[in-house]
Amino acid sequence: MIDNLPFLVVAGTIMIGLYAILMKKDLIKMIMGISLVESGVNLFLIALGYRWDSIAPIFTGAPSLAMVMPTVQALTLTSIVIGVATLALLLSLVMVIYRYYHTTDVRKVTKLQG
Repeated sequence: MIDNLPFLVVAGTIMIGLYAILMKKDLIKMIMGISLVESGVNLFLIALGYRWDSIAPIFTGAPSLAMVMPTVQALTLTSIVIGVATLALLLSLVMVIYRYYHTTDVRKVTKLQG
C-alpha cells in the first residue's frame, strides 16, 4: 500500500484539478485547476523515476549502486518551465477579459460563447 501512495496522491491532485476546471465558473479558479493538473503530472513523472535505495546521477565516481532515472527529472524541469509560461499567458488573458468585461465569471462573459 505504501508503494502506491505517490500514485494515489497524483490521482487525487489531478481529480481536484479536473473538478476545478469543469465545475467552477470563475476563470481564476479554472486556471488554478489547470495548475493543479500540471503539478499532478509533474509529481507522476517524479514518482515514475524514483528508485528505492538509489543515488542521484550527479556523482561521477559513484559506486555501482542503482541510480535514479535522470530522464524524468529533465522532463519535469521542462514541464515546469512550459507550465510557468502557460500560466503567465492565461493570467494575462484573464486580465484582458477582466478589463473588457469587468468580471471573471464565465457565465457573464457572453460574447465569448460564439
